Amino acid sequence: DALPISVLIEVNNLTKVYGQHRALDNVSFTVSDDEILGFLGPNGAGKTTTMNILTGYLSATSGEAKINGIDILDRPEEAKKQIGYLPEIPPLYTDMKVIEYLDFAAKLKQMKESQRAEAIQYVMEVTRITDMSKRLIANLSKGYKQRVGLAQAILGDPRVLILDEPTVGLDPKQIIEIRNLIKSLSKKHTIILSSHVLSEVSAVCDRVVIINKGQIVASDTPENLSKQLQGMNRLQIRVAAPEKTALRLVGEIPGIAKMYSQGEHEPGTTDLVVETENNIDARKTVFNGMARANCPLLMMRPLDLSLEEIFLKVTHLDKEV
Repeated sequence: DALPISVLIEVNNLTKVYGQHRALDNVSFTVSDDEILGFLGPNGAGKTTTMNILTGYLSATSGEAKINGIDILDRPEEAKKQIGYLPEIPPLYTDMKVIEYLDFAAKLKQMKESQRAEAIQYVMEVTRITDMSKRLIANLSKGYKQRVGLAQAILGDPRVLILDEPTVGLDPKQIIEIRNLIKSLSKKHTIILSSHVLSEVSAVCDRVVIINKGQIVASDTPENLSKQLQGMNRLQIRVAAPEKTALRLVGEIPGIAKMYSQGEHEPGTTDLVVETENNIDARKTVFNGMARANCPLLMMRPLDLSLEEIFLKVTHLDKEV
C-alpha cells in the first residue's frame, strides 16, 4: 500500500531490544517529500540504531519502517534502492582514487555501465570534488573525505538521503560548506540528518525530532520548539536613555512582566532584557510603548531559547514524567 506521495519515510512503533536494554522504544515519525528532518539526541539516545534500521543494516525487534511505501524488512532490495546512506564514519577505501571508489560504489548500486560515467561526473560536481578525482582518498582532508562519502550517497539519485553526524570532526569552514551542500541537496532529496550538535540541526533542518533514551520526547520546527518551551516573550533592547530613565519608561509599558538592565554598551544608551506576559507580542508592545514615550529604540532582538536550552528542558521533562 503506497503512501500519499508527500510522505516518503514512515516509521511505526519501532522497537529494538538488546538483551535487557531497550535501544528504541516505540518510535514513530514520518518525513515528507523534500523535507530535511533533524534527528537529535545525546550520544546513545538511539539515533544510529534508528538510522541502521531505516537503511536495512539492522532489523527491528518490532514495528515497521517504510521507505516510499516499501517495507525495509519485507522488500529490502527495493527499499534500499531509494536510499543513499552516509554513516558517521564514511565507508571509504583509502587506497583507491576518488574516481575509482565512486565507480566501485556505482557498480555496487548495480548502475548500468552506460549511465555510470555521467552519474559519477554529476555527483563529483555537486559535491565539488571534481578536482580531487585522481587523488588517493588516503591523502584527502577530513572535509573532502566527507564530500566523497556524500557523493557516494547521492549516486544513483536516491529519493532519500540518510546522513549520520555528517559534520562531525570538521572545521568551521568545512561545516558551513557541508551544511550548504546538504541544503542544496534537499531540492532533489528527502533528508534525515542525525546529530547531537544543536546548532547544526537548527541551521539546516525544517523539522526536529528529539530522541532521548530510545523515545521521542519532542517533534516540531526549531522555531516552534523554542516558542513552545519559552512560554514567555523575551527581548533584548537598546534604549537611547540613561539606565534610570530607561527602566522607568519600559516599566510603564502595559503587559511587561519582568525586566532587568544589562548596563551601557554605547554612550548614552541602556541595554535591557524585557519579558512580556504570556500571549503578548513583546516586539509590538515595546515598540509602541517606546514610541509613545518618544524615546528611540536602537536595537531589538528576540531571545528565544537556544536549541541547547530546549534540549536540556525536554530531556529533563522526560525524567520527571
